[in-house]
Amino acid sequence: MTTQETRIQSPDLVFPANFVWGAATSAYQIEGAVSEDGRGRSIWDTFVKQPGRVVNGEHADVAIDHYNRYRDDVRMMAELGLGAYRFSISWPRVQPEGRGAVNPGGIDFYSRLVDELLSRGVDPWVTLYHWDLPQPLEDAGGWPSRDTSKRFADYAAAVHDALGDRVANWSTVNEPWCSAFLGYASGEHAPGRREPGRAVYAAHHLLLAHGLAAQAIRAQRPETVLGGCVNLYAVSPHTSSEADQDAARRIDGLQNRFFLDALLKGEYPDDVLEDLGRPAGLVHDGDMELISAPLDKLLINYYSRFTVSGTPGGAASAAAAPTDTGSPWVGSEHVSFVGGGRPVTAMGWEIDHSGLLEVLRRLAAEYPRVPLVISENGAAFDDVVGPDGVVHDRDRVDYLDAHLRVCHAAIEAGIPLEGYFAWSLMDNFEWAWGYGKRFGLVHVDYETQVRVPKESALWYAGTIRRGGLGGPAE
Repeated sequence: MTTQETRIQSPDLVFPANFVWGAATSAYQIEGAVSEDGRGRSIWDTFVKQPGRVVNGEHADVAIDHYNRYRDDVRMMAELGLGAYRFSISWPRVQPEGRGAVNPGGIDFYSRLVDELLSRGVDPWVTLYHWDLPQPLEDAGGWPSRDTSKRFADYAAAVHDALGDRVANWSTVNEPWCSAFLGYASGEHAPGRREPGRAVYAAHHLLLAHGLAAQAIRAQRPETVLGGCVNLYAVSPHTSSEADQDAARRIDGLQNRFFLDALLKGEYPDDVLEDLGRPAGLVHDGDMELISAPLDKLLINYYSRFTVSGTPGGAASAAAAPTDTGSPWVGSEHVSFVGGGRPVTAMGWEIDHSGLLEVLRRLAAEYPRVPLVISENGAAFDDVVGPDGVVHDRDRVDYLDAHLRVCHAAIEAGIPLEGYFAWSLMDNFEWAWGYGKRFGLVHVDYETQVRVPKESALWYAGTIRRGGLGGPAE
C-alpha cells in the first residue's frame, strides 16, 4: 500500500454501514473467448471486423481473457475489498441464436463466476444486456424490431432461472440511449447503422425489453431486487440565448427525460416526441405500464456534463467520436457541443463532479422516490507504468474522490443513494476506441495479460476499508 493510502486512520466523511462499494465491467469488453464453449456471434463481433469501425482495427476476440482468468480476477476483487461486482451476461454466450435453448457451456461459465464471487465474499450484481445483441437477431431487424424485446424477455427469464437462486441484484438493459442512438443513428457503435428514424423505435423497444424482462423475472422470484440503468448528464446552455436554451432542452430531453419519464412516470415527454416528429405507432397499448412498473433501484451511470449551443458549428468540444459517424441526436442534429472550460479526461470528457449532484437532486425533486445506485463512474487517463512498477494515476484518484464526496453530500441531503460502482475494474476494450483508452482501477498489459492494481485501486481499497473519505485529496 502507498503512503497516501495508509495515512488516513479514520474517515472524515463516513458513509452508511450498508453502503455498497463496488466496481463494474461488461462481458464483451473483458471476456474474450469469442468462439469458446458454443458462444455465438454478437453484433460487436461483426462490427469490429469491418474496416474503419474501430481505431487501429482492434477487436475483442481475446480482450483481457477474463473468461479464462476469472478466478484470479475474483481473488483480486476480494483483495481490494470490493463488496460487490457488477458484470454483464453475454447474450450470445447463453443463447447463440438469440432464442431457443440455453447453451450449457455458456450459462455454466456464469454459474461458476457467481459461485466464485460468493465464495470470496463479493456480491454479484448481474446486468442482462450490455450492448452485445446476438447477430441473428440483428439480421432479423435488431432493436428497431419489436420482436427483439420479446426475445430479450425469454433470454432474461432463462438466465434468471439459472442464477436467481444465488444472485439477488439484477438490472436489465445498460444505457439504452447508447444502444439506440449510437448503434442505430450515429453508427459509432454496433451494429453501425445510420437510420435516425429507426433509432427512436430501438430506444422504445429497449425500454419495452426492460419492462418485459422485469415482468418475467418477477414471475419467477418476486423477491428479486430489480433495477433499470440509465446514463445521465447534467446539461447546460452555452449562453442565455433562446437558441442555446432550446438546445439544452432538446439534449436533456433525448438523453435524460425520454428514459427517466418512461421508467418513473410511464410516459414520454411531449416536447421530446415533438422534436422527434411524433413517430407513428411507436407505443402500443400496455407498453408504458410495462416499462414503468415500480423499480427496486434505479442505476445511474454518470461521467460528465454537456454544454450545448443551438448555433450550428459553434466552438467544438474536445470530445468527439473516434471514427467517421453521423449524429446520434435525432431531431436535434443542429445542436453543437462546446467546451465549458473544465479539465478533460483522455476521452475529451469534461470533469464536473457538480453535475452528478445536479442529477441526483433533480431525481429527488422531480421523480417518484426510488433507491439510487451509481452503477458507473470513472475516467480514462493516459496511464503509464512507472519505473517503480506502479501506475501513479493521481488524476483518477482525484476524480473518484470528488465524485464520492458528492455521493456523501447527496446522502446527507436525504437522497436515497445506496451504492457506488467504479468504472472500470480493469483496463479493457473500449468499444470504437479499441485499447487506447484506459478506465481501469487495475492496469492490464494487453500482451501478457498481467494485472497490476494502480494507485487508484489502492486508494479505493483504503476508502472501502475505512467506510469513508478523509481530508481533501489525501
